[in-house]
Amino acid sequence: MGVQESYPIDVEAIRADFPILDRTVGGDVETPGEGPDDDTPLYYLDNAATSHTPDQVIDTIADYYRGYNANVHRGIHQLSQEASVAYEEAHDTVADFVGAAGREEVVFTKNTTEAENLVAYAWGLAELGPGDAVVLSEMEHHASLVTWQQIAKRTGAEVRYIAVDDDGYLDMDHAADLIDDDVEMVSVVHVSNTLGTVNPVADLADLAHDHDALIFVDGAQSAPTRPVDVKAMDADFFAFSGHKMCGPTGIGALYGKEGILESMQPYLYGGDMIRRVTFDDATWEDLPWKFEAGTPSISQGVAFAAAIDYLEEIGMETVQAHEELLAEYAYDRLTEFDDVTVYGPPGDDRGGLVAFNVDGVHAHDLSSIVNDHGVAIRAGDHCTQPLHDKLGVAASARASFYVYNTREEIDALIDAVAEARELFA
Repeated sequence: MGVQESYPIDVEAIRADFPILDRTVGGDVETPGEGPDDDTPLYYLDNAATSHTPDQVIDTIADYYRGYNANVHRGIHQLSQEASVAYEEAHDTVADFVGAAGREEVVFTKNTTEAENLVAYAWGLAELGPGDAVVLSEMEHHASLVTWQQIAKRTGAEVRYIAVDDDGYLDMDHAADLIDDDVEMVSVVHVSNTLGTVNPVADLADLAHDHDALIFVDGAQSAPTRPVDVKAMDADFFAFSGHKMCGPTGIGALYGKEGILESMQPYLYGGDMIRRVTFDDATWEDLPWKFEAGTPSISQGVAFAAAIDYLEEIGMETVQAHEELLAEYAYDRLTEFDDVTVYGPPGDDRGGLVAFNVDGVHAHDLSSIVNDHGVAIRAGDHCTQPLHDKLGVAASARASFYVYNTREEIDALIDAVAEARELFA
């Protein structure tokens, strides 16, 4: 079987859409590509932090600025009307992508973090008080953990944490014990950005709803990599970011059930989210514009929809299959070393990333050494400091994969890790 036939997608064709993957690295970062040391091929394995953007999406951004750049809504002139239609249709594309009922259930935000904060401030400050509880997991990203922690401090609510077991899975018996009638919100990551664990969010939603609580699903690592159906998981809120799924930075989305969003007060105030203003009061625009104050990220929103179109042409089931193939291969290769610890579930039961450490080598040193080989990975706590504390490490290295990555790039990582082991032996 040929190399290409061993992948569920045509990786070579996809890579041709991402010209950045052809660049070389190794020189002065202030003069990229200009020096004689810029001669190392790039192996980009940092997709959980941000993915790259295909030409089709870049062209969409350029087309907007070259052809119909204008502010949306209320403009009578043609450019404003064209921009408004494109921006509103982008909401429709995102709604269809996650299985929402319509654009009324999709609010554009800067990213997943802003979506978390929107719900925490617009819903949490109004609904939480002493005696109430919010349930998180021990593997939460700081965007969730810190946000709800601080809201709890303001409201007098309690924060509880579902335990993570030794294999990197949520302890669902513990979850059932924690989620009781005092709980008002369960906020949980769908796919852990450190462990790669795919959490049973539909089961958690059932637990939450059995006690009249809501559930917020952090989909930053799941929406880019697998099919998502917010209705099937019965999420009350679901958030994700465009820059992790072939889109631009500065755009994300919050899905919320229409009735819940209708009941919430705005998080930000200003232009475009108001219907009527007097010197004494104001009324709000319809959903989703009620939560999109000021001039929105128009070009990013239109490009977000183009990124979704790009991924859906590949097929999200196919994207998931490719990611899982690479994750299992990376897990198997890394665990060939007896001094490498890989965190989280087995290689055949995880999302498309592996966090690991080499005995005696700090993750930052490891990242620097593999960078010399052109391999881009992440090093640090990945915005999960409490989880790293539980794991008993200050930091870890993380390799994460996407539609354009190959086994050969993972082999380059393994070769670089082998050199690091020899240097620190």
